[in-house]
Amino acid sequence: MKRNQTGVTLIELLIVAALIGILGAIAVPAYRDYVIRGKLSDAHSILSGTRVRMEQYYQDNKAYPPWCGSAATATFTAPAATQYFTFTCVAGGTPGQNYTMRADGIAGGGTGGFTYTITEANVRATTAVPTGWTTSTTCWVVKKNGSC
Repeated sequence: MKRNQTGVTLIELLIVAALIGILGAIAVPAYRDYVIRGKLSDAHSILSGTRVRMEQYYQDNKAYPPWCGSAATATFTAPAATQYFTFTCVAGGTPGQNYTMRADGIAGGGTGGFTYTITEANVRATTAVPTGWTTSTTCWVVKKNGSC
């Protein structure tokens, strides 16, 4: 008589489980970094957009908005906090003529530890990052290795 094999053996199950474990060990960290990079673009776009608005304000008023380092005005308001970042502006050495806009990551949003800055001269910097990431004084870091 000829026997037909039905089902799977224990060894086949163990091999499949090992393959799933190996793929998971590679895919999960890569996916986590991908999600974080998507959240970082929130700060980049708001900082860039606010800088453009600041320059437009400067063209009209020959000074940057007074809320940068003081209270907001009706004609120009600071960017509101998002799910991932809070935004602040600090007046430079000459108020009304220079500033540093800052985006700080919110821990509950998955971006805790990140701090991005931009100045009136369009100098972009990553001044703080979580452990395992690299800072940069010349750009906004988007990958762990410090690339921009």
